[in-house]
Amino acid sequence: MTSERLQKALNEEQLAAVTAPDGPVLVIAAAGTGKTRTLTYRVAWLVERGVEPQRILLLTFTNRAAREMLDRARRLVGEGVSSIWGGTFHHMANRLLRRHAERLGYRPDYVILDQEDSRALIRECMNTGMERSHMPKPEVLQAVYSLAANRQAPVEEAIRKRFEGHDSFSVPDMLQVYESYAKRKRELNAMDFDDLLANALRLFREYPDLLEYYQRHFEHILVDEYQDTNSLQAEWVDLLAAKRRQLFVVGDDFQSIYSWRGADYRNILDFPKRYSDAKIYLLETNYRSVPGILNVANACIAGNPEQFQKNLKPVRKGGCKPELLLLRSDEQQTAFVLNAVQQLLLQGYALKDIVVLYRAHYQAMELQLALTRERVPFIITSGVRFFEQAHVKDVCSVLRLWANPGDELAFLRLLPLLPKVGARTAADIWLKLGKRADIRDAQTRETIRNLLPAAACEDWDKIVNSLPDAEKNGLSSKPGEFIQRFLTAFYSDFLLENYENAERRGEDIEALADYAGRYETPEDFLNEMALQTNLDAETDEFLSPEDAVLKLSTVHQAKGLEWKVVFLLWMVDGMFPSGRSLADGAEDEERRLFYVAVTRARDMLYLCAPTRRVMRDGGSMSCAPSRFILEIPQHHLSVQHVW
Repeated sequence: MTSERLQKALNEEQLAAVTAPDGPVLVIAAAGTGKTRTLTYRVAWLVERGVEPQRILLLTFTNRAAREMLDRARRLVGEGVSSIWGGTFHHMANRLLRRHAERLGYRPDYVILDQEDSRALIRECMNTGMERSHMPKPEVLQAVYSLAANRQAPVEEAIRKRFEGHDSFSVPDMLQVYESYAKRKRELNAMDFDDLLANALRLFREYPDLLEYYQRHFEHILVDEYQDTNSLQAEWVDLLAAKRRQLFVVGDDFQSIYSWRGADYRNILDFPKRYSDAKIYLLETNYRSVPGILNVANACIAGNPEQFQKNLKPVRKGGCKPELLLLRSDEQQTAFVLNAVQQLLLQGYALKDIVVLYRAHYQAMELQLALTRERVPFIITSGVRFFEQAHVKDVCSVLRLWANPGDELAFLRLLPLLPKVGARTAADIWLKLGKRADIRDAQTRETIRNLLPAAACEDWDKIVNSLPDAEKNGLSSKPGEFIQRFLTAFYSDFLLENYENAERRGEDIEALADYAGRYETPEDFLNEMALQTNLDAETDEFLSPEDAVLKLSTVHQAKGLEWKVVFLLWMVDGMFPSGRSLADGAEDEERRLFYVAVTRARDMLYLCAPTRRVMRDGGSMSCAPSRFILEIPQHHLSVQHVW
């Protein structure tokens, strides 16, 4: 690969990074600046310089990324790159452990537990000797144990933090499950995904001869998406690179948005401290977005105190300023998006060119309903529409039963939410009640209690206490208040016990309560929901995966993707940035998340900021524009008041 060919293929910034001299190198690759291209050409350049491919280690976060880079490198320099050690951290850890697991007491033919295997084993460890009415589901415990492993934190600390303020959960019981789980894995000669990383690190920590062998073997180590590494991965890489110090890491601190799953952005920020002789290269030339979008991106991220300062520079010319829409209400926000999408289609854009982004799934609830009514085809990154989600259906089941005592499906969904009540027990109770359960009636509620297993009675009492007393306070006509009382009295603990993303689901239910506040009675609300879900089914019947559809996505799930047009909903304080993140002191990461959202747009960006939001009591509250919007100089935005 000649120098002339490199100069034609790469810009000056990329070329400087690709041909960086030996030693530790940090490439800060801003959004849309050709990160993958740079890493690919670095691999090819090393091979062309005579580095044996088998002495190159390329670490990525997805096998797809590794395959893509190696395929591109193969087209540049031939089949020799096939012998490169390339893949995810887990893939490389497994490759090492297959050779050396016996040092840690495992046989080389150890079993790798997938998520389902791991949960099944945790379930087995929840033995009857310590069983309580409230023990988190295996997937919840699995998530807590995994987070502790990835952060190299004590498991007890992770458990206490997760279940803080919820006394019904026993920390000693959960610790005992963890210890039993670890013991059973050893007995079965098995490792879960977290064990692969932890044990690969143990090999290097505990066996200096092995560490030295691989330090000598790998002449060059390259790491993609370095900002997403956790402390365990960063330490493993540092140990491996300690002797030769030929470490080439690529990432963007501006796009570090995964701390909730263990990623530590200090790894990339402190790289120059750990490698004082590191050479730093900035990739700032953006090929994706028009200048107006980059002006907003540069302005919004400038507010973060600790970061590698960089300024996105556009290759593209022209374009228009991003639009800030100050809207009267959430209903007006929905109407604006629908109308704007229709106008874009008339201008020649396709639905596949457009995305609607938001901080949390519940923020698109009303838009989903409106798109369904208007028969606009859309898909959601989670794959599940708002009212089809299990937790939303759970909460609606108590409303349904209140409105219709003969609703068998609602009863059979509600009762198994209680401890020790399965589908068969619920069906038996339904039959004993004569296929009718009027939960407005105190005698019926007491009869149900007497038919329940003892372990379920406490939670049934919580549900009963959340039910409205129509004679006293008239809350039966306020579905929003009904939902909120059910969440507070019972369902919030149920979420914590059953879902690893309990907080997110709780936010969904609070948003559902606010939306339900628009309706006078549970019957009105339920009728509307039934119509919408039936319309959803009719629309989906005529869709195939190939059809052009509008995409709805959280910002987290949109990272790494791009669209010609981006709508960003609910740019108000408390929603973006989220109130929970602000309370946790995570404003800097929220600002990085906003930067990621802005830089998904190629041609047009719409920032929607409703000034009022309907609440669960039927009233409304005022909303202040997001602090991130206020930090952007107004001359970078085209501001419209839509009333």
